[in-house]
Amino acid sequence: MTTNTSGAGERGGAPGDASYGHILGTGVDTSHGAILYLEDITVSFDGFKALNTLTLDIGVGELRCIIGPNGAGKTTMMDVITGKTRPDSGTAFFGQTLDLTLMSEHQIAHAGIGRKFQRPTVFEHHTVFENLELAMEMDKRVWTTLFATLTGEQRDAIAANLELIRLTREAHRPAGLLSHGQKQWLEIGMLLMQEPQLLLLDEPVAGMTDAETERTGELLNELRGKHSLVVVEHDMDFVAAIAVGGRVTVLHEGAVLAEGSMDVVQNDARVIEVYLGR
Repeated sequence: MTTNTSGAGERGGAPGDASYGHILGTGVDTSHGAILYLEDITVSFDGFKALNTLTLDIGVGELRCIIGPNGAGKTTMMDVITGKTRPDSGTAFFGQTLDLTLMSEHQIAHAGIGRKFQRPTVFEHHTVFENLELAMEMDKRVWTTLFATLTGEQRDAIAANLELIRLTREAHRPAGLLSHGQKQWLEIGMLLMQEPQLLLLDEPVAGMTDAETERTGELLNELRGKHSLVVVEHDMDFVAAIAVGGRVTVLHEGAVLAEGSMDVVQNDARVIEVYLGR
């Protein structure tokens, strides 16, 4: 899938609303300025409502931080977006026309939604370069993947990605020898090789050093605008660093408790009571 950027727009509304651009991709109609719509999503497990009429939307090119206490529904929300969990009720659309509730996990990934889990998953016995090569969107038949010769354009794409994820010097190093933070960056790079329009990142800085956390923030800010990002994170300092100029959504008991700029949600009495505890 290829993406290109043209124009920009804004959606008025609640304090802290992010500006909405227009990133157009094959089969994904983002002409209304939002790339993801969730409306009245409810998911129950043995009578417990993991999501309770959850409604939110993500702007094109936006970096949205999702925070909330354990059990707030953050993981279930991402499971619904990626097709791993089917909602009991409600609607979930990627762009204006793609109904995620009717698509398989593979179809959703192919449509342009990439998900990174908290624990990095890379091919540890392959080099960093080979990991990116394997992740590249191309003919996935085993024979082609293992024996194809990369074109100059493909090599350039990998080189640009290596620079973006700060791993150019590690290109020919086995992925298993990377630090935890470097493995996280590599997995993000592997997702980027598939040119997703929407990236879902689950606690991307968990277990990182302070220096790695800072560099991850820089990376996500570089991706903002080129991709839409949903970042679930518990590290409030990291959220504050990447949420500048954007919106933060606070989930509680499967629904949106508060939403707005970082300053707005940090000073919301309900958020302080159920999550921040100060």
